[in-house]
Amino acid sequence: MKLATFRLNGKTSWGLVEDDTVADLGAILGGRLPDLKSAIAAGALPDLPGEAPRAPRHALSAVEWLPVIPNPDKILCVGLNYENHRKETGRSEVENPTIFARYANSQTGHRANIIRPRVSTDLDYEGELAVIIGRPGRYITRSDAFAHIAGYACYNDGSVRDWQRHTHQFTPGKNFPDTGAFGPWLVTPDEVGALDKLRLQTRVNGEVVQSALIEEMLFDIPRQIEYCSAFTRLEPGDVIATGTPGGVGAKRTPPLWLKPGDTVEVEIDKVGLLINGVADES
Repeated sequence: MKLATFRLNGKTSWGLVEDDTVADLGAILGGRLPDLKSAIAAGALPDLPGEAPRAPRHALSAVEWLPVIPNPDKILCVGLNYENHRKETGRSEVENPTIFARYANSQTGHRANIIRPRVSTDLDYEGELAVIIGRPGRYITRSDAFAHIAGYACYNDGSVRDWQRHTHQFTPGKNFPDTGAFGPWLVTPDEVGALDKLRLQTRVNGEVVQSALIEEMLFDIPRQIEYCSAFTRLEPGDVIATGTPGGVGAKRTPPLWLKPGDTVEVEIDKVGLLINGVADES
């Protein structure tokens, strides 16, 4: 099952993606479940295929894609989580995941432009697998972690590198508006199956710049959920961006910075294909 958030005729809604259409579940369930996050929190996802036949349908080409979860309580990002990325940054090995946070208003959707801010030209890509939390929890064990997942999506954890390097803290460079692309949809775990052999690939203007298997993560998803849920209560709709492989633009010679007119694609087997252009801040 694929679930997305979108805007049509100025109205934000959410629905079930089937082939080249989306069943507008927000139109029929909005009084009770106003957005996808509330549907996840209510445990309503198993019932949605049964609701879809009575929902109005829209062509995917007619809707404006929004971030899968536009209003998460929190977005937790895992840094340096592939060995080739850790090595290219020169960072030391660590015993625990490196965690930083994004704000919800730094996100953008599929087919929207990632915005290069006027204060920098060092805009970088980071293709990642996003985990969307389904059930709340604190101190979640590794063995229970997958039971707390609502689904998966593609994420481009776009980075404004010079601002990221102002200090040892990542926050400024990771939170410029419209730099974190999230989409096109949430795919439920039953449709994805085992994650280990899925390939994550990032392309800039058609050229492959990052490629890795999910099993190459240094800290796997159960470990990430265990660790994050120890210091914060995970809530339905929370997002964990699970880290990017090596090949980022900042570590190439010369650096490969994103510029207006570029197209960035993040593709993950069985999960989806996230496509974004790049534009300057107006």
